[in-house]
Amino acid sequence: MSLRDRDLISIQEARQAVERASEAQKKFAAFSQEQIDAVVQACADAASSAAEQLARVAVEETGYGNVPDKIIKNRLASVDLTRAIRGLKTVGVLSEDREKGILEIGEPVGVVAAVIPSTNPTSTTIYKTLISLKARNAVVLSPHPTAMRCICETVAVLTRAALKMGAPEGLIECLHNPTMEGTQELMRSRSVGVILATGGTGLVRAAYSSGRPAYGVGPGNVPSLIERTANVKKAVADIFAGKTFDYGTICSSEQSIVAEEAVREQALEECRQQGGYFLSAEEIRRLGEIVFRGGARTPNPQIVGRPATMIAEMAGSKVPASTRVLIAKLDGVGREFPLSGEKLSTILSFYSAENLAACIELCVRLLQYGGLGHTASIHSQNEAAVRQFGLAVPAFRIVVNSSAVHGSIGYSTNLFPAMTLGCGSPGGNITSDNIGPHHLMNVKRIAWESRAVEHRTIPADQRMSGVSVAPPAEPPKAWAAAAAPAVVAAVTAADAGLRSVVVPDRETIARIVEQVFLARGIPRGGVSKSEPSTRPSEASAAPSPAKPESWSASTSRQIPAVFADAAKAISPPPQVAPPTTPPIAVVDFVSEQDVRVAVERRDKIFVGPKTIITPSARDLADSHDVFVHTELPRFAKPRGGSE
Repeated sequence: MSLRDRDLISIQEARQAVERASEAQKKFAAFSQEQIDAVVQACADAASSAAEQLARVAVEETGYGNVPDKIIKNRLASVDLTRAIRGLKTVGVLSEDREKGILEIGEPVGVVAAVIPSTNPTSTTIYKTLISLKARNAVVLSPHPTAMRCICETVAVLTRAALKMGAPEGLIECLHNPTMEGTQELMRSRSVGVILATGGTGLVRAAYSSGRPAYGVGPGNVPSLIERTANVKKAVADIFAGKTFDYGTICSSEQSIVAEEAVREQALEECRQQGGYFLSAEEIRRLGEIVFRGGARTPNPQIVGRPATMIAEMAGSKVPASTRVLIAKLDGVGREFPLSGEKLSTILSFYSAENLAACIELCVRLLQYGGLGHTASIHSQNEAAVRQFGLAVPAFRIVVNSSAVHGSIGYSTNLFPAMTLGCGSPGGNITSDNIGPHHLMNVKRIAWESRAVEHRTIPADQRMSGVSVAPPAEPPKAWAAAAAPAVVAAVTAADAGLRSVVVPDRETIARIVEQVFLARGIPRGGVSKSEPSTRPSEASAAPSPAKPESWSASTSRQIPAVFADAAKAISPPPQVAPPTTPPIAVVDFVSEQDVRVAVERRDKIFVGPKTIITPSARDLADSHDVFVHTELPRFAKPRGGSE
């Protein structure tokens, strides 16, 4: 079979897979919330049970990472993720705001095109499949060619579980002949609702240029700052745990240590004690040439996800067998210092700076060199320093006193468990969130009228003429403006009625005028105290009763009905009691858009212990004091373990 034939086969396979998935999704969209949740739970249970088997196949096929850590990632994508989305509504009415008259209804996007990388193949397959199904979508997976076997085996496990729960065939599809041409055909399909693109920069750009909506990711060049108040021993242990987790294959793993000068020597000693090997200047040069061949910005695949001892051997360095991390002490950031970039392996760079401000500036430069919008971490007991760091660095996940990789993916923090981490506009992504089911569905909103619309007709001589009508010099009172239509109607009726009634005498007219003046709060005589009447004889013609109420009651029978209606129309409306305060509603999920709407309306959002809050939503809400926490401790206890 020629390469050309293989490309054509891949393209045809992509078209057929999307067609089957589209038909299956139409049936799946009719499932109830209970049926959807049952399918998702069955798939999650099956993936969790096969976590070890799938991890071994992934390491054998790709050579990246290690089995124990891949098991943890598989269980994060199945157990932890399912726990996080349990109770999330994706079918029918999602929320109802009776006070504002808005009803929100969930709608699936259709077919999700999921591109799977070789670094985290099985866990990403589980994760993308579950969030797609939760939102009532079908999913077509395009495996990386070097990880096709383990990805297809994972898909088989998930498919069997879904079919047992009554899901339609074709709901989960996988390309068995993956090529770039086939993947591009998949992403360009008009039947695809959204693309989940995880992979290299070129692939993510191809997803964005496909013409279909896409969620991509950016590179992560994660700096980890050790501030002077930090528990240095724990900080180094956390950094090494993140750097060695699956041998650095996750983009949010630490790439550089930045130590404040006050704790520099202690940090260096802890690195040595915990298995760090400091490279010489010559070893740094040789390793840089191997990691970034020919001045490339992306790391050499041969060193990705490999243990430190193996990488050292490739670079011609002899290191102790106990070496966990290779460390390069650098003086700068940029192309002249290759190891200052993202390395996706067990290699760290080490920096120090005089004070917190200088350390933050260095972290910003590292992110600008290759990790804008992704992740950063800080180890500190000083909350003010943490806030200063978080406000300054251009990263959308700031992990505090924990491993950057474990914290960013929601393993050691309460962030949403995810294997696709958005980097926002700085990283060229559409969102800065950890991607979940809420990103894979549309929200339909039914809105009732809350403000009356003015019904008016533009005169013919003013249409398209550009002539503006000057506003009145003094706007009428609110009640008078509201009563205007009634006044016009009453006066019109009065005008018509004059033809059938006898014109009242002068005294009756004076009484009508007096009643109108009283209704408007104008002193008797029709003038204010500061403006004397120019017709005193007419003003004095009207009687002067002691009580206007009794006068009005006694004379109303003498006034023709048409005039009484006109007088009644301009009277102020009765006062209405204000509406009672609605009960507090604790929301299930909060996105960045929800917070923006609350800020614009100057509203508060009530959240509880089970409320799912996206990272960008939490950051924006904190800066505008939007959230009202109900029975939620100030600092949530981190979730440990790998269940």
